[in-house]
Amino acid sequence: MYLEQVQSYKYVGSTVNSDNSVEEEIQYRTTLGNKAYYANQCFFKSRLCSKKSKLKLYWCVIRPIVTYDCEAWVLKETIKNKLMVFERKLLRRICLVLQKKEMVHGESKQTMN
Repeated sequence: MYLEQVQSYKYVGSTVNSDNSVEEEIQYRTTLGNKAYYANQCFFKSRLCSKKSKLKLYWCVIRPIVTYDCEAWVLKETIKNKLMVFERKLLRRICLVLQKKEMVHGESKQTMN
C-alpha cells in the first residue's frame, strides 16, 4: 500500500501542514471573515439596525468564523498582530459607517470623537 506525502491538507475544517505553522490557516480564516463581512455588508450599512445589533452580529457570526479551531494554534507575536489588525479593521468599518451617516444627516461632529 502506497501513501502519498503532501505538504498540507484539510482535516475537519482546518489546514494541517508539514511544518506545523498556522500562517496559512490564519490567512484562510481572515479571508473567510472578510467574505462574511461583505456578505452582510447591507446589514452593517443599514441605518435601521442599531450599533449594538451590528456588534452582536460581528461577535456571533464573523469572529467565530475567524477563530474556529484556534485552541490548537501556536501564536507568534506577528500572527497575534495580524489577527488584532483584522479585528480592528472590521470594527472600524462597522463603527465608521455609523459615524459617516451621522455626519451626513447633520448631527454634531462630536460623534466622531
